[in-house]
Amino acid sequence: MDVLFILSCAALAGYVDAIVGGGGLVLVPALFTTYPLAPASTLLGNNKSVSLWGTLFASWNYSRHIDLPWKKLFLAACCAATCSLMGAWTLSMISSDALKKALPFVLSSVLIYTLVSKKLGSTHNPRFQGRAELFALMAVASVIGFYDGFFGPGTGSFFIFIFVRLLRYDFLHASGAAKVLNSASNAAALSLFVFQGKIWWAITIPMALFNILGSLIGTKMAVKHGSAFVRWVFIFVVSCLILKTARDAYLVG
Repeated sequence: MDVLFILSCAALAGYVDAIVGGGGLVLVPALFTTYPLAPASTLLGNNKSVSLWGTLFASWNYSRHIDLPWKKLFLAACCAATCSLMGAWTLSMISSDALKKALPFVLSSVLIYTLVSKKLGSTHNPRFQGRAELFALMAVASVIGFYDGFFGPGTGSFFIFIFVRLLRYDFLHASGAAKVLNSASNAAALSLFVFQGKIWWAITIPMALFNILGSLIGTKMAVKHGSAFVRWVFIFVVSCLILKTARDAYLVG
């Protein structure tokens, strides 16, 4: 039963991740419930291992249906991976407690702004072109990539919100671009966990397959129903993230 439970959670996490990110809301608690005696770093490493494959396949699936600046995103992905490693290294030297307590308020601001701005992300009208778009993508990838390595929760949602708010992507294109950059930052962070020998390959491989299945279904739903659907899933996931991060910051421990 534990195996069926964890595989089902991996599939659901892939579905959520493919649309707006936030699959860790599903999979991380499931891993801690199923393996309560395992070290937290090991479980978080296995979550990264599983979610990477879902985001990679989501990126591939988005590439078949929507037009994205792939060459620019590749360079931005390199920035995301590099800065994610820098963030992980920084975490080993300083505490993230202040960010942990501030995060629920930052996410609440994102949610309120999205709810108030009803037309936000409804049309795809990129603010920048050419090199300006490249530099904007690289800047976003560097900042959020560093955050992903340093702390992590809500990375996909932050990518999407910034793409929609500052770069004027619609929610569908923002989600597709976020998958590419999130894949890069996940891969960088995962490399550290692999080096430290914290990955349980016997369970992460079947979990990854189910995560990919959920990811493909989620991507199909996003492409089929468009930006309006992605916007409402984004609102739901950010709301859950606010509750989760507030609980972790102020009620646990």
